[in-house]
Amino acid sequence: MSHSREAEQVPKQDAGSMRKGALEAEVATQVPNPRPGGRVQPHDRPGYVRSWFIMVSKALRSLSHSGPRLRRKVVSLYESFVNKSLKEHFLPPIMEKVIFFNFWKAPFLVDLKKPASCIPHTINFYIKPENGITLGVWHIVPESRGEEAKGKDRSWYETALQDGNPIIICLHGSAENRASHHRIKLLKVLSEGGFHVLAMDYRGFGDSTGKPTEEGLTRDTIYLYDWTKARSGTTPVCLWGHSLGTGVATNAAKTLEERGSPVDAIVLEAPFTNIRDAFANYPILKMYHKLPGFVRLFLDALTVDKIVFPNDENVKFLSSPLLILHAEDDKTVPLEIGQKVYEIAHNAYKHKERVKMVIFPPGFQHNFICKDPRLAMIVRDFLREQWT
Repeated sequence: MSHSREAEQVPKQDAGSMRKGALEAEVATQVPNPRPGGRVQPHDRPGYVRSWFIMVSKALRSLSHSGPRLRRKVVSLYESFVNKSLKEHFLPPIMEKVIFFNFWKAPFLVDLKKPASCIPHTINFYIKPENGITLGVWHIVPESRGEEAKGKDRSWYETALQDGNPIIICLHGSAENRASHHRIKLLKVLSEGGFHVLAMDYRGFGDSTGKPTEEGLTRDTIYLYDWTKARSGTTPVCLWGHSLGTGVATNAAKTLEERGSPVDAIVLEAPFTNIRDAFANYPILKMYHKLPGFVRLFLDALTVDKIVFPNDENVKFLSSPLLILHAEDDKTVPLEIGQKVYEIAHNAYKHKERVKMVIFPPGFQHNFICKDPRLAMIVRDFLREQWT
């Protein structure tokens, strides 16, 4: 009897081997051949994923009678593949759109070449930080020179940068362009406060060419800063970043610090610690926080796509006067995140008096600190203290 049982077990082992061989053959036929370099090209990805999906689905069906341990292993491999595909191939392009939102080019009916329709005593011009990239910039002179500026050309505006009135380079947040309502309001407030203002649209925003990346936005800012310093004589130049622009400002400031030419001053309006923390607090994502791994999947895609904007790390390397502005009722970047940036900077700075934070009362939210009539005076007083 024992011999007959042993004889009966042999065909079962053969059948298992046959199933294994068939599965291996099926895997070999379903997995596409990669291109030279062993990497699937972007336009091959849909077919690549579909092939894997079909392969794994069939494998799971064929293994329905196999041991639970093997089934768990296959399921684990499948989940790992899906997560890897989402993080490395599908989510990064989506995250670029979500973070920069540069495809939303409102206001749509404004001719950026003719800023007079939005703001007086302003000239539009273009700079080229590198081949293939053209950036649109507005130069708004102090209101006190408004009458004098009428009818003047770009040469006059450039010469005016040497008049001793402080210069602010405005680095806006995500979406829209330099003609957005809240940005126009800020430009007017600063001009009325006696500042020259240079408002730039980064690459891919407004009428600027190219595609936005963290590194690209940083290079754009450094180029405009250098361009301005080359024309401003001894007039100080300040970087002012709002929201996403705070990450651009500290990236540029850190690079300039490492180069041995610290920025004259930095203003961070509604700063975040880093883009990962900022995105995790976006209202649209908060509803998904209870889903295990869902938010993390999106956040990991930011790292893969090299979108970091690490204000919390950058400020540790700065020595420039740093003014942080935040509204109590900011729901986009909560106040406690801005306070954390301040605490990190204050702890890192050797000269503590160079770091200051001003918290604005409820009513101004994320975009409208510019409506506080004290804003220009707060900025001027801070800069005067630092520069005298």
